[in-house]
Amino acid sequence: MIQWFPGHMTSARKKAAETLARSDVVIEVLDARLPEASSNPMIRALREFRQRPCLKVLNKADLADPDITRNWLEYYRAQADRARHPTKAVAISCRKPGEAARIPSLCRQLAPHRDEPAKPLRMMIMGIPNVGKSTLMNALLKKRAAAVGDEPAITKSQQTLDFGRGMTLTDTPGLMWPKIERETDGYMLAASHAIGVNAVPIEEVACFLARILLARYAPFLAARYRCNPEGMDDVALLEAVAKRRGCHGKEETRRERAAQILLTDYRGGALGRVSLERPEDRDS
Repeated sequence: MIQWFPGHMTSARKKAAETLARSDVVIEVLDARLPEASSNPMIRALREFRQRPCLKVLNKADLADPDITRNWLEYYRAQADRARHPTKAVAISCRKPGEAARIPSLCRQLAPHRDEPAKPLRMMIMGIPNVGKSTLMNALLKKRAAAVGDEPAITKSQQTLDFGRGMTLTDTPGLMWPKIERETDGYMLAASHAIGVNAVPIEEVACFLARILLARYAPFLAARYRCNPEGMDDVALLEAVAKRRGCHGKEETRRERAAQILLTDYRGGALGRVSLERPEDRDS
């Protein structure tokens, strides 16, 4: 099982709970390629304890399978009908400012009582590492207010900024939870770079990813690596990637390099629009 819970996240959770008590709406940023696997159960528990509405933002939608993303939005709409507190879901790419600009109005719909100068709407961005929380904050503020990087846990402290028009926005550090219950969730999180590299067995994670790609996105593999994936298993795919990309050395070294190439291509969208998780997968 892949587990990752750095020590600083305990204090970050405590601080988040304190800030949530003074917030009106939680903006939970998820990875659109694995929305439920990237949803932290601690965040849900915190916001439900405080009875706060939630806007689920399926970020990186430009990297996800659009048909599966539509299914996820339907899934969350159905959940919203049964939720104790108001929830909405939207799919966006934070790299597209026009899409991020939809967020404040959706938050206002969830907290209509905070719509006057004396009662500014207090929004709080939460989520696991590397799903794009700081990128969203920068897009909303239209300036670089938060550090952004391709490594998980870049943001180490909270910051609250005046958003104007009677709104404030708080960005929080990425929060993991102490124990990942589903083994597949750990692998999906690792494949999507939400977990620190020291906790990730690269080849195992790449083989997990390869099995999903072979089952659902074989044409993408054929186009990217100019191979025939029919009949391949995960190890054979890594060998094909190694051959195509000129990975030399011993078999173990060759496969490790190929594993990193496959993961990098998936994370950056070079393979195409890929989703690792479907709503029906949560029932299994």
